[in-house]
Amino acid sequence: MSQHTENKQKSEIERIVDLDRMGAGGTALDIVASDGERSALAKRFGFLGLPALSARVTVDRGPGGQVVVEGRLRGRIVQACVLTLDPVTQDLDETFRIVFKKDLLDERDPESGEAVVSAQADAPEPLTGNLLDVGEIVAEQLSLAADPYPRRPGAKLEDVLPKPRREGRRGHAEQRRHPFAGLAALRDKGRRGR
Repeated sequence: MSQHTENKQKSEIERIVDLDRMGAGGTALDIVASDGERSALAKRFGFLGLPALSARVTVDRGPGGQVVVEGRLRGRIVQACVLTLDPVTQDLDETFRIVFKKDLLDERDPESGEAVVSAQADAPEPLTGNLLDVGEIVAEQLSLAADPYPRRPGAKLEDVLPKPRREGRRGHAEQRRHPFAGLAALRDKGRRGR
């Protein structure tokens, strides 16, 4: 999760919360993506279009130095059908909850050095610095909510696969020529000549 803006490219829908200046009751943001932000997000995620995107997000402090981000994302995305490439529209209404914690050490696999991801549903993510890009969190939730394999209603795999060849003029099925048939003929020709 990219929550902090240092050493990071600016998000298409950047909404920064300074955690050091956040009040005791937390903060709430109403995010409505502009035309330019929606266009940039559609390009980033490979959507055909993103006609609507909004979110209501709260950022609050939790126990043990945690920062809890909760929200509801609403939007409409247009993607290409995985079979026909026709436009497929998906309406989104998703809730999310992410917990961050400062000074959380990344667990590393001793052999590979890869980061170990916790299987706990509410395991906190590391938080560096005091700036939290809530817009980037919304963008990432958008990408997670999008159907990874959108399909136009009624589209079937059989509709897009090549049709099997029909029988020839004489009623016989065409025989496929083996790619090495020519070599086999040469080999057999040499044996016949002996």
